[in-house]
Amino acid sequence: MMSTLPKLKGLPLPRNPAGMPPNMADALAMVRQGRMQEASELLMGKRNNDALTPRQAAPTQTQPSARVSDFAARGLASVQDVMSKLNLGEWPTSVTPLRTDAAQAAAKHRQGPTTQNPSEPGRFERVAFTHHGTSHPYFLYTPKTVAPDGARPLVMMLHGCTQDAQDFARGTRMNAIAEAAGALVLYPTQTQSANANGCWNWFRPEDQQAGAGEPALLLAMVQHAMQAQAVDADRVFVAGLSAGGAMAAVLAQQYPDVFAAVGVHSGLPAGAATSMMGALSAMKSGAKGWSPRVTKGVTRVVPMIVLHGDADSTVSHRNAEQLLQSSVADIANTVHTQEQGVSSDGQRYTRTCVVDPLVPAEVVAEQWLLHGAGHVWSGGDSRGSHASERGVDASAEMLRFFLANPKVGAAAPLARVA
Repeated sequence: MMSTLPKLKGLPLPRNPAGMPPNMADALAMVRQGRMQEASELLMGKRNNDALTPRQAAPTQTQPSARVSDFAARGLASVQDVMSKLNLGEWPTSVTPLRTDAAQAAAKHRQGPTTQNPSEPGRFERVAFTHHGTSHPYFLYTPKTVAPDGARPLVMMLHGCTQDAQDFARGTRMNAIAEAAGALVLYPTQTQSANANGCWNWFRPEDQQAGAGEPALLLAMVQHAMQAQAVDADRVFVAGLSAGGAMAAVLAQQYPDVFAAVGVHSGLPAGAATSMMGALSAMKSGAKGWSPRVTKGVTRVVPMIVLHGDADSTVSHRNAEQLLQSSVADIANTVHTQEQGVSSDGQRYTRTCVVDPLVPAEVVAEQWLLHGAGHVWSGGDSRGSHASERGVDASAEMLRFFLANPKVGAAAPLARVA
């Protein structure tokens, strides 16, 4: 495989915020030093306080170490998430949350009402849905624009940690972008019972398999929407941010005959981790020992578009390179081309396109490395959390790529393994 991809290196993690609980400060220090096992054990509450430094003595009533262990045990995938969500996340009912300014701002993002945006003339509504006897409602945007050819494209959007469907719709502006194309947009919300901080559990083996766990739940939502709406089955797509991006990659890998293309913003490749400790490591510097899975006998390659900031201190942009590798693993030979560009508001980017030499007119994968961008949805609406108004319009680029890659035709070539 030919490649002009640069060698990308992980960036240092951010400094400890003021007032961070002692265990979190030590866990972060361990991550910086590459001591992933010890960091994981500290978060899980397995390290003996007697062996820690004096400032890590048994927690007082105001030190939420027990809550940290509870979060970790329930599937928290990131040291940074633990630190940032101690004040931002929803807590068990027996605990009074800390209410800092940051916490109040984040709560406003999550709880703010969904208003009708003039640029979104369609309907954005909550849809009742039950899976295996449990309620899992989702939000669906139905555009006013007449459906092309009688059937609409459908885009499933998977939010990141601490977000929900309404917040993610607001921050990405995907509804407004989809309106012009007449596309439906489906937004699931992760439940706190599944993950304390609302993260999709992309790193757990039971949630990485077709027909099981969260992949089965999310597929069932798509099928539910397709039964109620006139959906073009050849134009069903999935995209996500961070943990949602990682789960989008899992869905594309596990259901290549369902999803025509996939978009991953600031996420990780499928199979990057199979445990919490592995997730911490992959988020810090990319998955160690990881290699793209070559799947003999697959019916098609799922085209992928990847966007990632090279100043992302939550998920290393090394993962963007691995995502690109994973997207073309089933094609025997590929050609990579690169271009440097600047967005309309001055953000520099490097765009890498991957083409199949046997189908030279078609791009099977794109990677946008956003220079100076952090862990945010690029070109979005800052009224949503984890979104920046600056830079490349990620929603517009994803939808452009999606509509150029329906499931049928040369844009979705058969896999050819050497």
